[in-house]
Amino acid sequence: MLNPALNPVRRAAVLGSPIAHSLSPVLHSAAYAALGLERWEYGRHEVREHELAAFVAGLGPEWAGLSLTMPLKRVALDVATEIGETAAAIGAANTLVLRDGTRRAENTDAPGMADALREAGVTKPERVLLLGAGGTAQAAIAALRDLTPAPVRVAVREPSRSGAVHETARRLGVPLEIHPLAEAGALIAGADLVISTLPKGVADDLGRADWAPRSVLFDVVYDPWPTALAAGAAAAGCRIVSGLDLLLHQACHQVTLMTGQPAPVEVMRAALDAARA
Repeated sequence: MLNPALNPVRRAAVLGSPIAHSLSPVLHSAAYAALGLERWEYGRHEVREHELAAFVAGLGPEWAGLSLTMPLKRVALDVATEIGETAAAIGAANTLVLRDGTRRAENTDAPGMADALREAGVTKPERVLLLGAGGTAQAAIAALRDLTPAPVRVAVREPSRSGAVHETARRLGVPLEIHPLAEAGALIAGADLVISTLPKGVADDLGRADWAPRSVLFDVVYDPWPTALAAGAAAAGCRIVSGLDLLLHQACHQVTLMTGQPAPVEVMRAALDAARA
Protein backbone atom coordinates (compact mmCIF):
# COMPACT_ATOMS: atom_id res chain seq x y z
CA MET A 1 0.00 0.00 0.00
CA LEU A 2 1.23 3.48 -0.82
CA ASN A 3 2.43 5.72 1.97
CA PRO A 4 -0.60 7.85 3.03
CA ALA A 5 1.66 10.89 3.05
CA LEU A 6 2.33 10.33 -0.64
CA ASN A 7 -1.25 9.31 -1.42
CA PRO A 8 -3.46 11.63 0.67
CA VAL A 9 -7.22 11.40 0.99
CA ARG A 10 -9.08 13.43 -1.62
CA ARG A 11 -12.68 14.47 -1.16
CA ALA A 12 -15.56 15.51 -3.37
CA ALA A 13 -19.31 15.71 -2.79
CA VAL A 14 -22.66 16.73 -4.18
CA LEU A 15 -24.43 19.67 -2.52
CA GLY A 16 -28.04 20.78 -2.74
CA SER A 17 -31.39 20.78 -1.00
CA PRO A 18 -32.99 18.27 -0.94
CA ILE A 19 -30.05 15.94 -1.56
CA ALA A 20 -30.83 12.52 -0.02
CA HIS A 21 -32.15 11.22 -3.37
CA SER A 22 -29.00 12.10 -5.35
CA LEU A 23 -27.40 9.33 -7.40
CA SER A 24 -24.17 11.29 -7.86
CA PRO A 25 -22.34 9.33 -5.11
CA VAL A 26 -23.11 6.10 -6.99
CA LEU A 27 -21.61 7.45 -10.20
CA HIS A 28 -18.52 9.13 -8.78
CA SER A 29 -17.68 6.32 -6.35
CA ALA A 30 -17.87 3.78 -9.17
CA ALA A 31 -15.54 5.94 -11.23
CA TYR A 32 -13.00 6.25 -8.42
CA ALA A 33 -12.94 2.48 -7.92
CA ALA A 34 -12.46 1.83 -11.63
CA LEU A 35 -9.69 4.42 -11.85
CA GLY A 36 -7.84 2.95 -8.85
CA LEU A 37 -8.33 6.10 -6.76
CA GLU A 38 -8.45 4.19 -3.49
CA ARG A 39 -8.26 7.20 -1.18
CA TRP A 40 -10.84 9.32 -2.97
CA GLU A 41 -14.17 9.79 -1.19
CA TYR A 42 -17.43 11.24 -2.51
CA GLY A 43 -20.30 12.26 -0.23
CA ARG A 44 -23.45 14.34 -0.14
CA HIS A 45 -24.32 17.40 1.94
CA GLU A 46 -27.56 19.28 2.47
CA VAL A 47 -26.68 22.88 1.63
CA ARG A 48 -29.03 25.76 0.87
CA GLU A 49 -28.27 28.91 -1.11
CA HIS A 50 -27.37 31.11 1.84
CA GLU A 51 -25.13 28.37 3.27
CA LEU A 52 -22.96 27.73 0.21
CA ALA A 53 -20.34 30.45 0.72
CA ALA A 54 -19.62 29.38 4.29
CA PHE A 55 -19.51 25.70 3.34
CA VAL A 56 -17.00 26.30 0.55
CA ALA A 57 -14.89 28.63 2.70
CA GLY A 58 -14.57 25.88 5.30
CA LEU A 59 -13.15 23.24 2.96
CA GLY A 60 -9.58 22.04 3.37
CA PRO A 61 -6.92 21.38 0.73
CA GLU A 62 -7.99 17.75 0.42
CA TRP A 63 -11.12 18.80 -1.47
CA ALA A 64 -10.98 18.30 -5.26
CA GLY A 65 -14.43 19.43 -6.30
CA LEU A 66 -18.14 19.82 -5.72
CA SER A 67 -21.17 18.80 -7.75
CA LEU A 68 -23.99 21.29 -7.35
CA THR A 69 -27.68 20.66 -7.80
CA MET A 70 -30.75 22.77 -7.07
CA PRO A 71 -30.93 25.39 -5.70
CA LEU A 72 -27.21 26.16 -5.91
CA LYS A 73 -26.44 26.36 -9.63
CA ARG A 74 -26.73 30.14 -9.95
CA VAL A 75 -25.28 31.16 -6.60
CA ALA A 76 -22.28 28.93 -7.39
CA LEU A 77 -20.97 31.71 -9.61
CA ASP A 78 -20.84 34.01 -6.59
CA VAL A 79 -18.37 31.79 -4.72
CA ALA A 80 -16.15 31.03 -7.74
CA THR A 81 -12.80 32.68 -8.37
CA GLU A 82 -12.86 31.57 -12.03
CA ILE A 83 -15.82 30.90 -14.33
CA GLY A 84 -15.71 28.68 -17.40
CA GLU A 85 -17.05 29.97 -20.72
CA THR A 86 -20.12 27.72 -20.80
CA ALA A 87 -21.05 28.43 -17.19
CA ALA A 88 -20.74 32.16 -17.86
CA ALA A 89 -22.94 31.94 -20.96
CA ILE A 90 -25.60 29.95 -19.12
CA GLY A 91 -25.35 31.96 -15.93
CA ALA A 92 -25.18 28.80 -13.83
CA ALA A 93 -22.69 26.14 -12.78
CA ASN A 94 -23.19 22.58 -11.57
CA THR A 95 -19.50 22.01 -10.76
CA LEU A 96 -16.81 23.69 -8.68
CA VAL A 97 -13.29 22.43 -9.36
CA LEU A 98 -11.07 23.12 -6.35
CA ARG A 99 -7.37 23.27 -7.16
CA ASP A 100 -4.38 25.29 -5.89
CA GLY A 101 -6.59 27.69 -3.98
CA THR A 102 -8.92 28.41 -6.92
CA ARG A 103 -12.60 27.63 -7.29
CA ARG A 104 -13.45 27.22 -10.96
CA ALA A 105 -17.14 27.12 -11.85
CA GLU A 106 -18.03 24.86 -14.76
CA ASN A 107 -21.29 23.67 -16.31
CA THR A 108 -21.19 20.00 -17.35
CA ASP A 109 -24.94 19.80 -18.04
CA ALA A 110 -24.42 21.29 -21.51
CA PRO A 111 -21.67 18.92 -22.72
CA GLY A 112 -23.46 16.07 -20.94
CA MET A 113 -26.62 16.77 -22.94
CA ALA A 114 -24.63 16.94 -26.17
CA ASP A 115 -22.96 13.60 -25.38
CA ALA A 116 -26.29 11.95 -24.59
CA LEU A 117 -27.76 13.17 -27.87
CA ARG A 118 -24.76 12.05 -29.90
CA GLU A 119 -24.97 8.64 -28.24
CA ALA A 120 -28.57 8.43 -29.46
CA GLY A 121 -27.42 9.19 -33.00
CA VAL A 122 -28.52 12.82 -33.10
CA THR A 123 -26.33 14.81 -35.48
CA LYS A 124 -27.26 18.16 -37.00
CA PRO A 125 -31.02 18.14 -36.37
CA GLU A 126 -32.75 20.65 -38.65
CA ARG A 127 -35.97 21.26 -36.70
CA VAL A 128 -35.48 21.55 -32.95
CA LEU A 129 -38.15 22.22 -30.33
CA LEU A 130 -37.13 23.07 -26.77
CA LEU A 131 -39.79 22.95 -24.05
CA GLY A 132 -39.15 25.27 -21.12
CA ALA A 133 -36.94 28.29 -20.48
CA GLY A 134 -35.27 27.63 -17.11
CA GLY A 135 -31.70 26.77 -16.23
CA THR A 136 -31.76 23.34 -17.88
CA ALA A 137 -33.17 24.90 -21.04
CA GLN A 138 -30.23 27.31 -21.03
CA ALA A 139 -27.86 24.34 -20.80
CA ALA A 140 -29.72 22.78 -23.73
CA ILE A 141 -29.11 25.91 -25.79
CA ALA A 142 -25.38 25.55 -25.12
CA ALA A 143 -25.51 21.87 -26.07
CA LEU A 144 -27.35 22.63 -29.31
CA ARG A 145 -24.76 25.19 -30.33
CA ASP A 146 -22.34 22.30 -30.83
CA LEU A 147 -24.86 20.12 -32.65
CA THR A 148 -26.68 22.26 -35.17
CA PRO A 149 -26.72 25.70 -36.78
CA ALA A 150 -30.50 25.52 -37.07
CA PRO A 151 -32.70 27.95 -35.15
CA VAL A 152 -34.24 26.59 -31.96
CA ARG A 153 -37.95 26.92 -31.33
CA VAL A 154 -38.64 27.40 -27.63
CA ALA A 155 -42.11 26.77 -26.22
CA VAL A 156 -42.67 28.32 -22.80
CA ARG A 157 -45.53 28.77 -20.37
CA GLU A 158 -44.78 32.49 -19.93
CA PRO A 159 -43.14 34.00 -23.05
CA SER A 160 -42.61 37.24 -21.14
CA ARG A 161 -40.30 35.35 -18.76
CA SER A 162 -37.97 33.96 -21.41
CA GLY A 163 -35.33 36.64 -20.94
CA ALA A 164 -32.69 34.32 -19.43
CA VAL A 165 -32.86 31.79 -22.26
CA HIS A 166 -32.78 34.66 -24.76
CA GLU A 167 -29.65 36.04 -23.11
CA THR A 168 -27.90 32.67 -23.17
CA ALA A 169 -28.75 32.24 -26.85
CA ARG A 170 -27.45 35.74 -27.60
CA ARG A 171 -24.15 35.05 -25.86
CA LEU A 172 -23.73 31.79 -27.77
CA GLY A 173 -24.97 33.01 -31.15
CA VAL A 174 -27.90 30.56 -31.28
CA PRO A 175 -30.99 31.84 -33.14
CA LEU A 176 -34.26 31.43 -31.22
CA GLU A 177 -37.98 31.54 -31.91
CA ILE A 178 -40.21 31.89 -28.84
CA HIS A 179 -43.67 30.31 -28.84
CA PRO A 180 -46.32 29.86 -26.15
CA LEU A 181 -46.48 26.35 -24.73
CA ALA A 182 -50.01 26.04 -26.09
CA GLU A 183 -48.48 25.74 -29.58
CA ALA A 184 -46.10 22.93 -28.62
CA GLY A 185 -48.43 20.15 -29.76
CA ALA A 186 -48.50 21.50 -33.30
CA LEU A 187 -44.76 22.17 -33.33
CA ILE A 188 -43.94 18.61 -32.23
CA ALA A 189 -45.29 17.16 -35.46
CA GLY A 190 -42.57 18.82 -37.54
CA ALA A 191 -39.64 18.45 -35.14
CA ASP A 192 -36.61 16.21 -35.61
CA LEU A 193 -35.59 16.72 -31.99
CA VAL A 194 -37.69 17.67 -28.97
CA ILE A 195 -35.96 18.49 -25.69
CA SER A 196 -38.24 18.82 -22.69
CA THR A 197 -36.86 20.60 -19.64
CA LEU A 198 -40.30 21.06 -18.12
CA PRO A 199 -40.91 19.94 -14.52
CA LYS A 200 -42.53 16.63 -13.67
CA GLY A 201 -46.10 16.38 -14.98
CA VAL A 202 -46.18 19.66 -16.92
CA ALA A 203 -45.60 18.02 -20.33
CA ASP A 204 -47.82 14.96 -19.77
CA ASP A 205 -50.53 16.04 -22.23
CA LEU A 206 -47.95 16.38 -25.02
CA GLY A 207 -47.47 12.62 -24.96
CA ARG A 208 -50.68 12.52 -27.02
CA ALA A 209 -49.33 14.88 -29.70
CA ASP A 210 -48.82 13.81 -33.31
CA TRP A 211 -45.27 12.49 -32.97
CA ALA A 212 -43.32 11.61 -36.10
CA PRO A 213 -41.47 8.27 -35.81
CA ARG A 214 -38.28 9.93 -37.07
CA SER A 215 -38.20 12.26 -34.05
CA VAL A 216 -35.99 12.01 -30.99
CA LEU A 217 -37.33 13.04 -27.58
CA PHE A 218 -34.94 14.04 -24.80
CA ASP A 219 -36.95 14.27 -21.57
CA VAL A 220 -34.76 15.44 -18.69
CA VAL A 221 -37.21 14.10 -16.10
CA TYR A 222 -36.34 10.56 -14.98
CA ASP A 223 -38.42 10.02 -11.85
CA PRO A 224 -40.96 8.61 -12.41
CA TRP A 225 -39.93 6.88 -15.62
CA PRO A 226 -41.22 6.65 -18.22
CA THR A 227 -43.04 9.96 -18.09
CA ALA A 228 -46.33 10.26 -19.94
CA LEU A 229 -44.48 12.40 -22.47
CA ALA A 230 -41.82 9.74 -23.08
CA ALA A 231 -44.36 6.91 -23.18
CA GLY A 232 -46.41 8.71 -25.83
CA ALA A 233 -43.39 9.48 -28.00
CA ALA A 234 -42.06 5.93 -27.65
CA ALA A 235 -45.44 4.49 -28.67
CA ALA A 236 -45.19 6.51 -31.88
CA GLY A 237 -41.79 4.95 -32.62
CA CYS A 238 -39.53 7.82 -31.50
CA ARG A 239 -36.09 7.33 -30.03
CA ILE A 240 -36.00 8.37 -26.38
CA VAL A 241 -33.20 9.95 -24.34
CA SER A 242 -33.86 10.27 -20.60
CA GLY A 243 -32.64 12.41 -17.76
CA LEU A 244 -30.64 9.41 -16.57
CA ASP A 245 -28.54 9.72 -19.73
CA LEU A 246 -27.91 13.36 -18.84
CA LEU A 247 -27.08 12.43 -15.25
CA LEU A 248 -24.51 9.91 -16.45
CA HIS A 249 -22.77 12.06 -19.02
CA GLN A 250 -22.61 15.25 -16.96
CA ALA A 251 -21.08 13.20 -14.13
CA CYS A 252 -18.49 11.80 -16.54
CA HIS A 253 -17.36 15.34 -17.33
CA GLN A 254 -17.22 16.15 -13.61
CA VAL A 255 -15.05 13.10 -12.89
CA THR A 256 -12.59 14.18 -15.58
CA LEU A 257 -12.50 17.77 -14.32
CA MET A 258 -11.93 16.74 -10.71
CA THR A 259 -9.51 13.82 -11.17
CA GLY A 260 -7.76 14.73 -14.42
CA GLN A 261 -8.49 11.24 -15.78
CA PRO A 262 -10.90 10.05 -18.49
CA ALA A 263 -14.16 8.92 -16.93
CA PRO A 264 -14.98 5.18 -17.17
CA VAL A 265 -18.33 5.71 -18.87
CA GLU A 266 -19.50 2.10 -19.07
CA VAL A 267 -18.56 1.35 -15.46
CA MET A 268 -20.52 4.39 -14.35
CA ARG A 269 -23.47 3.41 -16.56
CA ALA A 270 -23.55 -0.07 -15.01
CA ALA A 271 -23.46 1.39 -11.50
CA LEU A 272 -26.33 3.72 -12.34
CA ASP A 273 -28.39 0.88 -13.84
CA ALA A 274 -27.79 -1.24 -10.74
CA ALA A 275 -28.83 1.57 -8.43
CA ARG A 276 -32.05 2.09 -10.38
CA ALA A 277 -32.92 -1.63 -10.64
